[in-house]
Amino acid sequence: MEICLYLCKKLTAMKSLAIVDKDYVKWLSEVKHKIQSAQIRTALVANSALIEFYYDLGRVIVEKQAESSWGDKLIQRLSKDLQSEFLGMSGFSYTNLKYCKQFFQYFQISPQPMDEMQLAENKWNEISPQLGDKLALNADSSLKDLVFTTPWGHIKEIISKIKNPQTALYYFSETRKNAWSRDVLALQLKNKIHQRQGKAVTNFSLTLPEPMSDLARQTLKDPYVFDFLTISKPYHEKDIEKQLVEHLAKFLLELGKGFAFVGQQYHLSVADSDYYVDLLFYNIPLKCYVVVELKNTKFIPEYAGKLNFYLSAVDTLLKKDEDKPTIGILLCRDKNNIEAEFALRGMHKPMGVSEFNLTSSLPKKLKSSLPTIEELENQIKKLPS
Repeated sequence: MEICLYLCKKLTAMKSLAIVDKDYVKWLSEVKHKIQSAQIRTALVANSALIEFYYDLGRVIVEKQAESSWGDKLIQRLSKDLQSEFLGMSGFSYTNLKYCKQFFQYFQISPQPMDEMQLAENKWNEISPQLGDKLALNADSSLKDLVFTTPWGHIKEIISKIKNPQTALYYFSETRKNAWSRDVLALQLKNKIHQRQGKAVTNFSLTLPEPMSDLARQTLKDPYVFDFLTISKPYHEKDIEKQLVEHLAKFLLELGKGFAFVGQQYHLSVADSDYYVDLLFYNIPLKCYVVVELKNTKFIPEYAGKLNFYLSAVDTLLKKDEDKPTIGILLCRDKNNIEAEFALRGMHKPMGVSEFNLTSSLPKKLKSSLPTIEELENQIKKLPS
C-alpha cells in the first residue's frame, strides 16, 4: 500500500513537471522552503509570525508574477501544489493567496511612519500619505507591530473594504484599542466610523486643557448611527431614549470605548426644583461624567443653554475632586455647523453638538430602485382575494 502511494505521488510530481518549466519548479521549491522554515520556527500558530509570513508570501508572488507571464495562473498552480505538499494546513487556497498578494501590494503606497504618540492619539488627519514608500511595514517598527498583531480575518476585512492605507491604519489601531471582534469591525466599517470620529462641533479647545480637549474631541462622533433601533415614524424623543437604553450594549458600542451607563432621566435637585438629565454616563478614560441630551428636532441655540445648566448641576452635585469637568453631548436630528459653533462660543462648560441617524442611508441607486408605499399598495390590491 505504501509503495502504491509512493508511486502515485511520483507520477503526480512527474505530471506537474511536464506542465510547468524548470524555473517554476525551482521557485516552488524556494517557496516550500520558506513555509517549512516558518513551520519549524513557530508552527504558524503565533499570529504575528503568521501575518508576517502571509505578507512575505504576497511579496514573492508579486515578484514572480512581475518577471513571468503566468498572471493569475501562477496563483492557481501555486495553490494546488502547496495544498498537495502541506496536507492539513490551511491558508493556501487560491482565495487566500490572492489576499496575501493584495496584503503586500496594499502597503506599497503607505502613510508616513508614525511614532507611538501619534498612534495612541489617532491624529490621522494630520498625517498625509507618502507615495512610493516601499516596504514601509519593514521600515517602521510601530506600523509593523500594529499590522502584524492584527488577526488575519480582520486584515482581510480592512484591506478589502478600505482603499486608503492611511484610513486602514485607523481601523487597525481601533481594532487593537477596543479589542473588536471581526463582526464588530465589519459593523464599524459599514457605518464608516472613520468619517464620523472627532467630527462633532465642540467648544473643547476653549473649555478644556490640553491634552484632554483633543482626547474629548476624538471621543465624539458626528453623526451617531442608531440603526439598531426598532421604532417607526413618527419618532418621539422618549421612545428613542427608551430604546437606546433597551439596546444599551449596541448604544455603548456606538458611543465608543470607555462609556459606563449611570442612568436614564437622572434626577437632579437644584434650588428645590427637580430636573432630569436624559442620559448620564461616566467616561473612564476621560475620568468625567458625560451628559447626553436627545433632541428629535434641528439644533437651536437655546438647547446649548439648557445643557450648560445641566453640566453646572452635575459638576456641583456629582463631580468629585478627582473627576475632570463634566462634558455634554447634544444629539439632534439636524444642525447647522456655523449656528452650532456660534451657540457654543459663549458657553463656559465643555459640550459638543452632533446629529444622529436612526437608519443607515441607502445608496441612491438602490433607493431609486425600491418601490414606494403607494406602489406596494397598488400591487397588493391587484392580488386575487
